[in-house]
Amino acid sequence: MQWKRITAVAATVMVAAAACGSPSSKNGNNSGGNGELGSAQVKATDPTAKGPAAEVDGAKKGGTVTVLSDVTPDTFDPTNIYYVDGNQIGKLFYRALTQYRLDGPDHKPVLVPDLAEDLGTKSADGLTWTFKLKQGIKYMDGTPVKAADFAYSIKRSFAHDLYDAGPTYQQQFFLDGEKYKGPYGPGGANYRGVETPDDHTLVIKLAKKFDDLPFYGAFPMFTPIPQAKDTQKNYEQKPMTTGPYQVASYNPGNELKLTKNPNWDPNTDPVRHQYVDGWDFKFAQDTIKVQRQVLASAGPDANALNYSNLDVSLLPEVKDQSQLVTGPGPCNQMYTMDSRKIPLEVRKLIAKSYPYDSWRKVAGLNPKDSPPASTILPPAVPGFEKYELPGLNGTGKGAEDPAVAQQVKDELAKLGKSGFQLSWYFSIDDKIASQVSQLRQQAYEKAGFTVKAIGVPKAKLRTFVGNQDAPVNIGKTPAGWCSDWPSGTSWFPVLFKSDAIALGNSVGQLQDRALDAKIDAIVAKSPEEQLKEWSKIDKDILENYLPVLPLYYAGTNSPVGKNIGHAINDPTQGMPEFTSIYLKQP
Repeated sequence: MQWKRITAVAATVMVAAAACGSPSSKNGNNSGGNGELGSAQVKATDPTAKGPAAEVDGAKKGGTVTVLSDVTPDTFDPTNIYYVDGNQIGKLFYRALTQYRLDGPDHKPVLVPDLAEDLGTKSADGLTWTFKLKQGIKYMDGTPVKAADFAYSIKRSFAHDLYDAGPTYQQQFFLDGEKYKGPYGPGGANYRGVETPDDHTLVIKLAKKFDDLPFYGAFPMFTPIPQAKDTQKNYEQKPMTTGPYQVASYNPGNELKLTKNPNWDPNTDPVRHQYVDGWDFKFAQDTIKVQRQVLASAGPDANALNYSNLDVSLLPEVKDQSQLVTGPGPCNQMYTMDSRKIPLEVRKLIAKSYPYDSWRKVAGLNPKDSPPASTILPPAVPGFEKYELPGLNGTGKGAEDPAVAQQVKDELAKLGKSGFQLSWYFSIDDKIASQVSQLRQQAYEKAGFTVKAIGVPKAKLRTFVGNQDAPVNIGKTPAGWCSDWPSGTSWFPVLFKSDAIALGNSVGQLQDRALDAKIDAIVAKSPEEQLKEWSKIDKDILENYLPVLPLYYAGTNSPVGKNIGHAINDPTQGMPEFTSIYLKQP
């Protein structure tokens, strides 16, 4: 999943990419960790889990929670959601085949059935999965959910020309995934990869084994969509919802308001609650301003939260540590370079010039929740092994050191690349974004590069950086990534294979058939054998291809208002978990 942070607080143009809450023994907030990154997650499942979700101790009903967000989700169409904040917000109103329950004081993620009765049954050859669906589920308007609606949502996900930001594993693993183009094109809704023998059975057919399919089923892409209600690009304005809330109004880039879904049945839902009456999300806010408001909690701000990590400059203003939701996350922030436009030898000089230390200060990063990274995989992913390559450990002065700047300038000249242009987008209406962009520009110009920094509105930034063919060569997304599930299979195949460019998820736009073959060979191994191999590919990519500079591993350290109850960390996404929040004084 692409990480939520797209503002300069993280990396100027970097992307800042599903789990639900369980009860806590406390009425307030629970960090679910000690603020450090924690150890590797495991693939825990509970296929027999039933609703309702266990009540949160002391939870009260009523009131509205306001989310003051400095970042702006690019979509709430379930097929197109692939940032962690869109996923977390979407979980309030979309239910999927499966979902995560967070267990115990550390909020261990456990995969459970959501709208399915089980976690799927796999055929002997591993190429057919059958999901039994819960009966009696209704949309917010009272109409029944049918198996055909799940099949249609899957078919819809193949219309990649319309929904170019969503997950793409179905195109890589499902039967005819490379051929089928969705229900709007030639062939229409006739797709061999899904079948519905009756109203409560969904059959998915694969082209190759995909044992992680039940985990993939937790994405909003697997929420049911009635074909007759599909308004394509306008669907997000009034989607058919099955979760505890429904969309009251949506003004893209500005505000999303949710109200209660009267037809949500808690007895069928093992993970969600409906404690508050509504949610009001306000986007594209000023980071420092809203984080300060939330900490002060004056008047209505006591019912507010911000889901970005607290800017380090505000740490002295934290008087009550319970106002910070802390804990581990499966995320890594990266500095991406388009390998089609920047030669490898120049990419090495870009790495040598990067002003890591000053950038961390200007970006407001806290070493406790955002420690420097030296690898692609973060510590939360099974198979992680820490290593450091020279100059790639997320620290150093870069070209702010005059000696380094001169070395880079001399090497550019030897390559015949003096004045090589680096170009990127940044949020022109974000103070920190402008400062970070200026810092980087100064460092690279000292090193002999030419810089073209393009300012765009914060609310539109994800659209610009999400274009794999955008007329820039730095900072295309995904530049921040979180595990889709606890495995390297949700990193390397989707980010670094040649087909990732067409699928919209390429980190560095690599096109190397030898690397493709190495990744495919690991995917074909058993999960146990894969664990020994992912770190080798990790090192191989940085050492021999260098499409990206690791910047930092990301945990959670988000501010919440004093009246917010049970704001806990979701370790599957590295941000607060919304569906179990309540107001202490509604």
